[in-house]
Amino acid sequence: MLDKKFIRENPELVRETLRKRGPEPDLDAFLGLETRRLNVLRELENLRARQNQASEEIGRLKREGQKPDPGITAGLRAASEQIKSHQSSLAELEKESDRLILTFPNLPHASVPVGRDARDNIEVKKVGEPRKFSFPPRPHWEVGENLGLIDLERAARMSGASFPLFTGLGARLERALIQFMLDLHTGEHGYREISPPLLVNAEAMTGTGQLPKFAQELYRVEDPELYLIPTAEVPLINLHRDEILKGEDLPISLTAYTPCFRREAGAHGRDTRGLIRQHQFDKVELVKLTAPESSSAELENLLRHAEEVLRRLGLPYRVISLCTGDLGFASAQTYDLEVWLPSEGEYREISSCSNCESFQARRSNIRFRPAETAKPEYVHTLNGSGLAVGRTLVAVLENFQEEDGSVTIPEVLRKYLDGLEKITQENRSGKL
Repeated sequence: MLDKKFIRENPELVRETLRKRGPEPDLDAFLGLETRRLNVLRELENLRARQNQASEEIGRLKREGQKPDPGITAGLRAASEQIKSHQSSLAELEKESDRLILTFPNLPHASVPVGRDARDNIEVKKVGEPRKFSFPPRPHWEVGENLGLIDLERAARMSGASFPLFTGLGARLERALIQFMLDLHTGEHGYREISPPLLVNAEAMTGTGQLPKFAQELYRVEDPELYLIPTAEVPLINLHRDEILKGEDLPISLTAYTPCFRREAGAHGRDTRGLIRQHQFDKVELVKLTAPESSSAELENLLRHAEEVLRRLGLPYRVISLCTGDLGFASAQTYDLEVWLPSEGEYREISSCSNCESFQARRSNIRFRPAETAKPEYVHTLNGSGLAVGRTLVAVLENFQEEDGSVTIPEVLRKYLDGLEKITQENRSGKL
């Protein structure tokens, strides 16, 4: 959530900055509401002052044994009625102002390149050379189905399109990737592992920016109303909701493996096959809560930690700086990691690493004290995939496939698979 006071005091700056993102939200409606809200608030404060003054006068007269003037008493009753009316009006205006500001996206960081969409994103670097195949590389679903690692047909019978099903060594490979990522982030990168709930309330979703913006993409259950998480970012951020943290405890670095659930899947006929875009997918998430002056440096650290997964797996990738028009709703700055997929001959997103600055912290009321006696300030929150597990498995199958249909297992994963070096037709059942 944006700072209301900042918007009121800098309306044209906010307007111009938001225009860089795309269609401008209804800033004039918000400013109009704020003007009315502040006017009612001032009138309410004046009425309360008059009420207090009249009450004190009545009290003084009674202490002196005098009878209060009927006009003073009548004025006090009238002020009380006006106060109730103004309180009701103020509550309605605050509710409408809060509803509207929750639809405003975050302001882009000054360093973010200005652009309309993904075509204006900037490539920061490439790491690793794509493998030159002596045969036409097959798509991951063909490799996986031939080896009995994935079974999307049976998944569709159970749940419909865009749900995964891993079998045999496919299931073990997925588990190996999860364990490798968690071991790396907790053992070497200093993250604390959390195993969070997969169902959260509307307040938690609102705090991280999923509601109200993405309500149609969420899976919701009723009685009580809860939502399946679209990312572990939601419970990890809400771990410190409504708390005031100690400055010396920052940064707080958290990681979690969870299944994730989103209704969106596929776009204009693309990614309708395979594991690239699913309603249910697994992810290892990275989250940081930090002081404002450290958040830019922590974004670079988070990016480096996500990159390290790809480096150790030996997968070619590139880093993209997203332009203003391609930023996520809650993000002030984002780097995308894109991994090379040989069957497509292009890089595809496997992680987004974002600095949300104080946007989520305001919505979730997460603050810290820089010093023991200092006034609380909002933390900055950061998040990134470290990595999306299904897409990492896709990249492994495609980049390490062999002409005979087998798949060579990256060395860092072999200890999680009892030393297995290659998945073949002979060992694909997973009984090692």
